Formats: sequence, structure tokens, C-alpha cells
Amino acid sequence: MEDNGGDTNGGEASSSSSSSSSCDVPREPNVELRKLLFFKVYKRRWFVLLILCLLNCSNAMTWLTFAPVADQSAHYLNVTLEDVNWLSLVYMVVAIPLSFGTTWMLDTLGLRITLILGSWLNMFGALVRFLATDIEKSSVDLYPVVMVGQTIGAIAQPLIIFTPTKLAALWFPDHQRATANMIASMSNPLGILLANIISPLMVQKSAEIPRLLLAYAIPACFICFLATVGIRSSTPPTPPSASAESSGSEPFLQGIKLVMKNRSYLILLVCFGSGIAVFTCFSTLLEQILCVQGYTNNFAGLCGALFIVFGIVGAGVLGLYVDKTKKFIEATKINMSFTALACIVFSVVSLMRQQKVAVAVVCSLFGFFGFSIYPVAMELSVECSYPVGEATSAGLVFVSGQVQSVLYIVLLQALTKRLADSPLSTCGDAVLSWKVPMLVMAGLCSLFSCCFVILFHTRYRRLEAEMEATYGTKRTSDPAQCAVTSEHAQSAVKSEHAQSEATSDPEICKLK
Repeated sequence: MEDNGGDTNGGEASSSSSSSSSCDVPREPNVELRKLLFFKVYKRRWFVLLILCLLNCSNAMTWLTFAPVADQSAHYLNVTLEDVNWLSLVYMVVAIPLSFGTTWMLDTLGLRITLILGSWLNMFGALVRFLATDIEKSSVDLYPVVMVGQTIGAIAQPLIIFTPTKLAALWFPDHQRATANMIASMSNPLGILLANIISPLMVQKSAEIPRLLLAYAIPACFICFLATVGIRSSTPPTPPSASAESSGSEPFLQGIKLVMKNRSYLILLVCFGSGIAVFTCFSTLLEQILCVQGYTNNFAGLCGALFIVFGIVGAGVLGLYVDKTKKFIEATKINMSFTALACIVFSVVSLMRQQKVAVAVVCSLFGFFGFSIYPVAMELSVECSYPVGEATSAGLVFVSGQVQSVLYIVLLQALTKRLADSPLSTCGDAVLSWKVPMLVMAGLCSLFSCCFVILFHTRYRRLEAEMEATYGTKRTSDPAQCAVTSEHAQSAVKSEHAQSEATSDPEICKLK
């Protein structure tokens, strides 16, 4: 039922599958159930989500502007390919020290201030890069000025990329949280996709780099305007769920201490952080890996596009499935296993010549299984660390990924060897062998995936807290009984909802 721009929906209890032998069984609805059954959600939540998606997409495009056209960028800026890689790597380096401040901002100052600040920094970074191209190359070295622009954009990244879990928790009901997180999180790889398509299409020669930077600066300015004018509050007037209503998360420093003592969270922190690092390496180095075997920049851009398109499709399917079933752990473990297999296959086929179909298929599967994990793992980090703030729990996982990304890229580049002769190469002057680095990357991905599958177990703490707030709970050690009573809980909610629709009780009518 919609009312004043909002729609009212029942606060359905979500059954949480857990590796532990006990689970929550709802009793008959308690005295407060009538109040807790009704949570209003507002249509403007989709507008706030849209702004976050656009901002996340723009920042990702700024991040990987130069990677798909590394050779032309190196020629235009008069630097080496390693220097061009640092234009992407600076995002990881800057995010690491700033991430702790960002989590504090989100949990204390709120979404509005964080997102608006991020949008302004993103715009300034894009403009600095473009304005640098007006400088006479003979008088000033362009690379440091472009690096300044990249650094400003890098400062904006944690302000943007930490936000999806917080936005989903504060603006969306429990049965839409994973989907909202998926949409917001996948806008970042969508930006990577656009960068992999737009950069090679717009830049055939190094002299076309300024036109490319202008194409990325214009959307950044428009999105900054939308964020500044359109985001009017950090939270909706009324909470969308029981956890949002009682969202008194732990103080920042206390939250850090709690997660550092949480074994399950630490396993997720390290293992999924490694997964983020693998995908960062893939996105940053794809063109340099494929050009050695004679594949063009356009084909590398196509593979990057397939990687992300199938990743977004997989994330959409998995997000809807997890929202319905709440099987966060099972979904994450299965997908991480298939991701490790895809990474192994890619490390082999990427070294083969004239195998475009095989390379494209493997990139698609790598994205389908790998990218789809990200939003689910972010939700899982919140579930296993509750009541620690969403920005803290998800943010630390991202920091882990950034730290490992820096280490992985530096390691993989150090393991490359210069080839004396490669007749099919389209890499330009510098031709490097990526055989050993690819095998090392596959080994690391497989190692941490196995560790996660074997060692990770947790309860769904946030779902349990919501169920307890709505019903009152008792414990059972029978997993079968848990599933049965969960179905009874859903029936109780729907029955109580239907009765309250028909009641003439003035107090209930007032609540509605």
C-alpha cells in the first residue's frame, strides 16, 4: 500500500541458514508485533540508489581510463607502461589509509555528507586530468598533473564504494537488501565495462587522449550536480526494517575491536580480499597480458566487457536468489570454487595464440562466477559481524582487497620477463612474458578459495536480531525443525497482516 510517496510492506522474517546446529524459532507474535509488522519504504530510495550507481560508475571509469589504452597513454604522457599502471594502482594505495576515516564518516556523519563529498572529489579529479592536457607538453611534464587528478579521484573512491551496504540497510526492507546492494555494487564493474569499451573506441592514436578525458569529465560534473541537489537526507523519515529501527551500531573503535576478535569475519576478510585483488589484477593488466599473443586492444576491451557483463548478470541472479533464500554462505562458497577453476583455465588459455573464442568464453565465465560474489560477500560480512556498523564491516573487507591488490600487482609485474622476440605481439616496444605471473595468480586464487570453503562458518547475526525484535525467539538444535518453524513464521506474519487490514481497531488504523 502506497502512502505519500511511500509503500507499506510487511516486515517478513527471513530464515537464516547457518552452519551452527541451533537456530531461532519464533513463538506466537508478541505484543509489539502489530507495531513491527508495518515498515514504510519510500520511492525516493530508488533515486538515492540511482545517484550512488551513477557516481560509482563514473569513479570506476576514472580509475581505469588508461588501462585499456596503456600503450597510447604511455606514448602521450612520455612514460613507461609501469608508470601507466600506477595511474590505476594509485587508487589502491590511496584507499588504504583513507578507508578507516571513510568508515567513521559513514557510521557517524551519515550517507548524505559522505556521498556529496565523494561526488565533488570525483568531479575535481576528472577535471584536473582534462585541464592538464591544455598544458604545453614541452614546458611541463604532463604525467604528474594527470597523477594528481587520479589521486583526487582515488580519494573519492572509498567514500563511494563503501556505501552500498549502508544504503541497503538504511533505505531498503530486508527482502530487498541484497538486491539493492547488488545493484549499487555492480555499478562499479559497469563503469569498468564502459571504460574497456569507450577508451579503445575513442583512442586509436595517442593524440586522442585529451578527447577521452573530456568524455569522462562531463558525466562526473552532471552526477555531482545530481548528488548535491538530490540527496536531502541520510536516512528516510521512518525505518524500513527492524534492524534499521534499532540501528544503534557499535562505536567505530569498538567495532574494529569486535571484528578483529571474530574468527569467521577474519577468514572472510583475508580470503575474499584476495578475490578482490585477483579481479583488480585482471582488470588492470588484461590488455598487457593478451597483447603478447597478438590480440588487439579492441579484443582485450571485448574480453573485459564480457567479463563484466556476465558478472552483472550473475550478480543479478545470485542477488535475487539470496534475497529469497538467505543462503549467503552456500552461494559464496560455490561461486568462489567455480571462480578458482575459471582463473586456472584463464591462466592457460591467455598464453595461447589465435584462441579468441576460448579466451572470450573463459573471461565470461570468470566474470559470471567471480563478480557475482561481491555484493553477497558484502552482505555476509555484515551478517557475521553484526552489530558492528555496515560501513566498518564491509569497508575493512574492501581495505583488505586494496592492500592485497597492491601486493599482487607489484608481485606479478616483478615476475614478468622481457621477451627478445614475439612476432605476433601488438604491445609496442615493451613485450613481456606473463606465463609465470598468470600461474602464480591462479595458485593464489585457488589457495584462498579452498581456505574459505573449508574454514568459514558463521551465524546470520543480523537476521537473528531482526527475528528476535519482531517475534521474540527460542533456540532449537534440530535443523529440520528450524526450516518448518520458519515457514510457520512467514504464515503468521501474513495472517496477522491480513487481519490488521480488516480490523476496525482505531489504534491499528492509526499505525497504518
